[in-house]
Amino acid sequence: MPVCSLATQRFDATSTKLLGEAVPVAEGLTRTSRRETTFSVSDTGLLAFHARSGEDLARLVVLDRDEARFREVRAGLPGLVGIVVADVADRPSVDAAFAEVDRLLGAVDVVIANAGISIRHRFLDITPEEWRRVMAVNLDGVFNTAQAGARRMAAAGGGAILLTASTNGVVGLPFYADYNASKAGVILLARSMALELAPAIRVNAICPGYVMTPMQQAEYTPEMLRATDAKIPLGRHARPEEVAALFAYLASDEGAYITGAAIPIDGGELAGGLASRDWIRALPAPDASDDPPGPGPTTPATEAAT
Repeated sequence: MPVCSLATQRFDATSTKLLGEAVPVAEGLTRTSRRETTFSVSDTGLLAFHARSGEDLARLVVLDRDEARFREVRAGLPGLVGIVVADVADRPSVDAAFAEVDRLLGAVDVVIANAGISIRHRFLDITPEEWRRVMAVNLDGVFNTAQAGARRMAAAGGGAILLTASTNGVVGLPFYADYNASKAGVILLARSMALELAPAIRVNAICPGYVMTPMQQAEYTPEMLRATDAKIPLGRHARPEEVAALFAYLASDEGAYITGAAIPIDGGELAGGLASRDWIRALPAPDASDDPPGPGPTTPATEAAT
């Protein structure tokens, strides 16, 4: 799943990351009017957020390194002001992108940093190049995006920053050592930022568990899906719009007293330590020469950086 960054001038629900289908606007979001927003989000998530905020989301700018997808993104975002080529793993690219956002929108007061990749490997088989690539996108990219936005918010007097972490950053999961480490880093980055940037700027990390995105669904056999759902207390994967609603709430004025939190949205997965139970060991190990299908982290194997 390619991942991109998004900037909006918001009137309403501001930002949300994620991965999914168009959904109705959530009640209570219209009170967060007149805010400018920047995010790292997946392309399908842009559609979910745009639909969620409805007519109140007035202006939108997308940052994405995949120019081939620009037409597709435009078609799903009628409020789009522009698309800026950017790679969150590259700081000069992020700085240039935010300069263009400044020109297009004038201000930023919500940032969602979501870009992420994963590579399903045994720990002993991870190469230094693979480790560095995952960290460059998942941790450096979050830092680059969040800092560029935070500097603008500090100058303007306030804002909200949301970082996409994962339940993988809270408990271990085999075959994703690099991804897990990067998401644990995102959680501690959010908490450290929250302490330094309060009271003007709120910072939180969102930790999704299994989310039924099109890419996640494509990785499962029917048997794998049933086995995974059976281990989640609520008995199913999250729907993309459910995760989108959490991001929208935290970005809105209704979430004004929440900062420094790492909030799971996982159907109860972490309540019993399900991610580290013995059933995980029954999953097929990755082939040394391939990346086979199988239940993976929140952001499964992806290749694009922003």
